[in-house]
Amino acid sequence: MRILDIMVNVRFILASASPRRRELLSLLMDNFEVIPSNIKEINLPGISPEDMALHNALEKALDVESRHKGAMVLGADTIVVLGDAMMGKPADVGDAIHMLKSLYGRTHRVITGVALVYGERQIVNSCVSYVTFKDLDSSMVEHYVKEKKPLDKAGAYGIQEVRDSFISNLEGDFNNVVGLPTVLVAEMIQDMKMFIED
Repeated sequence: MRILDIMVNVRFILASASPRRRELLSLLMDNFEVIPSNIKEINLPGISPEDMALHNALEKALDVESRHKGAMVLGADTIVVLGDAMMGKPADVGDAIHMLKSLYGRTHRVITGVALVYGERQIVNSCVSYVTFKDLDSSMVEHYVKEKKPLDKAGAYGIQEVRDSFISNLEGDFNNVVGLPTVLVAEMIQDMKMFIED
């Protein structure tokens, strides 16, 4: 679904430095700016992964909107969950290898919280996909981490890089696992457009 010239007079900002999110948003619209948020993502015990992703996404959007009044701002946060454990971005190469080895032969959830802010209006939602890893060879994983250095990716992998070699099954939105559920985002933008035009 492509959204062209959805709101001619509204400035649209993606509050993320992720090149993957920028690429995915460009599938929906032509004209937007990229202004990363200064918010540090939280990881607090006792908060569900869905609530944490939603909180982080909204805080990112609000941070950028507070500095660019009158703009519509999109924030997002992706969390990988294995069992009850949340996996963020790895601290270093060793941590990345450890994360990936823990995913061998198992199914994990990828949750992306998305927030769209325009003035006082906020729309927040989340998308969940289920990813199953193959039983992998350790040398493959170590080579991938050293070659791609996926330290900026939750769960220490980019599905677009490892889909055929690491993944045995995917249920849900592929783009969600990349970092931005485009179908959901398109629906949220349409909802915001209807609110503005009322």
